[in-house]
Amino acid sequence: MINLEIPKKFTPVIEQAQAVAEHVLRPISRRYDRDEHTYAKELDMLAAAMAGMEEAGSLSGTGATGVKRVQTTDGNRNGSNMSTALSIAEAAKGDLGLMLTIPNQGLGNSAIASVADDEQAERFKGKWAAMAITEPDAGSDSSAIRTTAVRDGDHYVLNGNKIYITAGERADLLVVWATLDPSKGKAAIKSFVVEKGTPGLEFVRSEDKLGIRASDTAEFILTDCRVPAENLLGSPEISTETGFAGAMQTFDNTRPLVAAMALGVAAACLERTRELLAEAGVEVDHDRPGHAQHAAAAALLAMEADYEAARLLTLKATWMADNAKPNSLEASYAKAKAGRTCVDVALRCVQLCGPVGYGETELLEKWARDAKILDIFEGTQQIQLLIIARRLLGLTSAELR
Repeated sequence: MINLEIPKKFTPVIEQAQAVAEHVLRPISRRYDRDEHTYAKELDMLAAAMAGMEEAGSLSGTGATGVKRVQTTDGNRNGSNMSTALSIAEAAKGDLGLMLTIPNQGLGNSAIASVADDEQAERFKGKWAAMAITEPDAGSDSSAIRTTAVRDGDHYVLNGNKIYITAGERADLLVVWATLDPSKGKAAIKSFVVEKGTPGLEFVRSEDKLGIRASDTAEFILTDCRVPAENLLGSPEISTETGFAGAMQTFDNTRPLVAAMALGVAAACLERTRELLAEAGVEVDHDRPGHAQHAAAAALLAMEADYEAARLLTLKATWMADNAKPNSLEASYAKAKAGRTCVDVALRCVQLCGPVGYGETELLEKWARDAKILDIFEGTQQIQLLIIARRLLGLTSAELR
């Protein structure tokens, strides 16, 4: 039976993430938002401390490297997927861009953890991996990827252009999605670990952005880039039966993590707005119906209810992953709900707080800018709704576009 009460064993992880958000990330948040392309050196010390605690066994599941599906026999296991999501939600309350820039905690690490074999997991252990999926002509539709991978002896030769790679400039590795045969559609799409410094891998630029400005968002070109065959993640076989399954397993694990980021930003907005409203003499009473309270209090209650729905959907998706249950539908539920809720909450909180919320004296305006990416990357709101519709109606991607 599913139990979404937060296990006591996760308390140290959550408390550590809260401390990081409050004492490390939030104090430097505004500085690195203004100085967009400057790397926060403070994160190196933080990453070293986190790695030390994980090695000592006092902290686990603190980032994307904690995501891994494990078979269970007891029927009810709360494991690394849930603890990772909970810690990410707390850290995102500090600063989303900085959190995405913590070394060795990239979404590419989650991709490696999801599908790598034991040898690959050991070989890439301790390295920071970014995820390279999006292309100029392939955004939300990952099946439209045109980057190619051609087998040549003990290597694959990759050619293509990847854009909007979170932490791409600073990471050690790129997990590059490419097709083995464009004529075979989704079934031929595989992921390859490409190490920085590999001949043929060229950094183009880092983007200027609306939000998550502390996180670099890079573009790379691959020109006859030779990657060892053992760097392919998963099976090299093109199977029309399993199709896109290997690639989608990565999304099934990472989408709840992005939902958790959205929960963190939304929670930060709600908490600060509640404090500002209290300073203005507006108290929120959870024991009274909204219509019997100040309009601002009623609005906050409605947003809190929306947030709670997103939180429960996210926890369910992570619980299913921890218990080796198929969760593609639930992962999209969580990502769609949390992403939309985060944007709605952030903008509404800015509005409720008026000039204070819109100005730079508060982080609310920054959180509102950061929020939008959470409704876009790892699959836009529209793509999530399309996936949900296909699952519920039992239709294929060819039948419902």
